[in-house]
Amino acid sequence: MKFVVALIRHETNTFSPVPTVLGDFRRGTGPGGPAYGEAAAKACAGTNSAAAAYMDMAREMGAEVEFAICANAVPSGVVTRDAFEHICDTVVASVSGGCDAVLLDLHGAMVADGFPDAEGELLRRVRAAVGADVPVGVALDFHANFSRELIAHASAIAGYCTYPHIDVYETGARVGRSIRALLERRSEPVILWRRLPMLTHMLRQTPAMQPMKDIMDRAMQAERDGLVRNASVFGGFPLSDIPYAGLSIVIVADRDKMPAAQALLDELCDLAWSRRADFVFPTEPVAESIAHAKSLPEGPVILVDHGDNAGAGGTTDIMDVLEEVLRQGLEDVVAGPFCDPACVAELFEKRIGDEVTVDVGGKIDMPALQLTGKPLRLTGVIEKLTDGNYTITGPMFTGMTLSLGRTVVLRIGESVRVFISERPQEPYDIGLFTHAGIDPAQVKYVLIKSRQHFRAGFGPFARHVVLVSGPGVCSSDYGLFPFEHLSRPIYPLDQETTATDGDGLVQAAR
Repeated sequence: MKFVVALIRHETNTFSPVPTVLGDFRRGTGPGGPAYGEAAAKACAGTNSAAAAYMDMAREMGAEVEFAICANAVPSGVVTRDAFEHICDTVVASVSGGCDAVLLDLHGAMVADGFPDAEGELLRRVRAAVGADVPVGVALDFHANFSRELIAHASAIAGYCTYPHIDVYETGARVGRSIRALLERRSEPVILWRRLPMLTHMLRQTPAMQPMKDIMDRAMQAERDGLVRNASVFGGFPLSDIPYAGLSIVIVADRDKMPAAQALLDELCDLAWSRRADFVFPTEPVAESIAHAKSLPEGPVILVDHGDNAGAGGTTDIMDVLEEVLRQGLEDVVAGPFCDPACVAELFEKRIGDEVTVDVGGKIDMPALQLTGKPLRLTGVIEKLTDGNYTITGPMFTGMTLSLGRTVVLRIGESVRVFISERPQEPYDIGLFTHAGIDPAQVKYVLIKSRQHFRAGFGPFARHVVLVSGPGVCSSDYGLFPFEHLSRPIYPLDQETTATDGDGLVQAAR
């Protein structure tokens, strides 16, 4: 028996001005783009990834694994056609050699040049190559967007139940169990899917709290009870201007349990739709948020600049929030990482201990939001020069290696330390600070660019969390975005939207 495994992850913010090229698909695989074959398997083995769960299941079943590609990129702009075609061609070449199952570890919100639903197009090509009878299992990120094509060509689908995403391996195991039941002829699955016409705010999506918590809890309990094979609630990725954005629910059920599965789908959709107003996050001026943080007596206080988050396609070079932190005189601060390769190159020509004045960030314009880059001039002392490499020890993607590229720690005054890196990275693990000898749990203020993922690594020691609505292509103010391709009407952009304005499909699994 032979399984083909592939990991392909990219969350595409279509408003980002930074295109995603093949060389960007290197996160967790080292420099130089994707990994293939044994190198890909080595990059994923023992990690908190769906691909690792697939490999473990194959070992249990005595199956051979061909690992086609491990291609994992930091969220950014649209994937170039060349990169997408290369990734698809690699997977199709592997499955065309013959296999008993295809097991895909995908994101679900990738947009490529010419393909607004890149994963749906990948599945279409895979299905054309393997035929109707080979099972195709798909693990997806909680922020996946769905088209009919993605549903039509899959045999089993499951998504992360957590945000921050700490159950990635478990999601692969859930997909694997459904595929194994299909291979062993213990299941005749059907996939039920519905997309509601609502753009949920990412700061209101997490299943750790309401309004999402008991919706996800109900889905997970139904799966544990055996009512269905898989039950997944997807918050969706709202910063992709495509017709498929929105909250979706996907159920995989045995054919003889279809009525119960349909009732569960209706129940979950009704509950989510009834709470649509609760999924909207109100913003406030940056100065007010920083003033509130300054008034808090004890730290660590985590300042979360969610408008410029690399984990949702932000450039991480917008300096407005740091500028306000300095203006209001906060002390004992660690901040970053701010992505500025040119600044890093300049500082690496200096030595530790040198006093320098540099213009940090603000190198990238964002025409979609009419934002012009505005560097921040900083004077400080170079405290650290590092290679930016670290291994994740926290609960999200545990064991994977990441790299900020060359990284500089610049000390401003006596107690403000600013991390400047060659590559963007959302801070969901403290390793991006501790690799440079700085423990964020021991400072008063930690300024990072994130939304929810920071809670995985920083939540355990945070005394306070202040959400700061800084500018950028990850803003929670959807009124700033020039949406053109969404399926309309959609809430909250269109207040008169009804639940029937969405989409859905019942599909016999293939």
